[in-house]
Amino acid sequence: MPEVYQAERTISTVFKEQKQVDDVIRRLLDRGVPRDHISIMGRNFQSETRIAGFITKRDVILGGLRTGAIFGSLFGSFLSLLTGVGVLFIPFVGPIVAAGPISALLLGAASGAIAGSAGAGLVSVLTTLGMPEDKAAIYQTRLQAGEFLLLAEVPSDRAGEFQLLLESAGGEEISTIDKTLARPCPGPCNSPEDLSPEVRSHLSPDAQSTFIERYNNVLNETTDEFTAEQAAWEAVHQKFDEDDNGVWSKVKVGV
Repeated sequence: MPEVYQAERTISTVFKEQKQVDDVIRRLLDRGVPRDHISIMGRNFQSETRIAGFITKRDVILGGLRTGAIFGSLFGSFLSLLTGVGVLFIPFVGPIVAAGPISALLLGAASGAIAGSAGAGLVSVLTTLGMPEDKAAIYQTRLQAGEFLLLAEVPSDRAGEFQLLLESAGGEEISTIDKTLARPCPGPCNSPEDLSPEVRSHLSPDAQSTFIERYNNVLNETTDEFTAEQAAWEAVHQKFDEDDNGVWSKVKVGV
């Protein structure tokens, strides 16, 4: 029976060039890091196709996440190796591409941090994940300058190994936090108490019920937690709008 991958820490770093990102993602995958434990954010991915219709800061992400395969053909093959890819707008940074579990977080839980922070942008989001504010500010500045932010969730006893890998690949401003990115539920959600605090705090009781129902239905059909999370947030967005505190609570007219 294969050993279960146990991620306990998140290592973050920035890279100056897309080819460095491509290389390090392949190296991480080769070392056994699952694709759903690697995240990447950047605004200067090379593409021959112009992506139009970037969204407003109030929406943060609109229309759901796109599949890695679609964006892989646009921005480089390595994106098709990750779990989910979306285009989003972050204050002070602008439109960026986010791939991996960070994109699902931005789709829902972190959106309130952006909407309710008077334009604090990515710094606010990253600090809610447990990152020191000074490091988060550096990452926002580097993203603004067109560089790339990578996060890898790794086992504690291999953190040193992966830090050396990132350094050797050209990673700069490396930082480690003793937690992983939040997932909505530990398997099926049996009640609102099963929702992670990062998700629950941004949903009204009615929105929590909508999220849980859709999440469980899709998880039962696909056994894919990321797909279930994506579908659950889309169901919430179809039925509710955010209030001034970034909580999905306002039932849309005609729904």
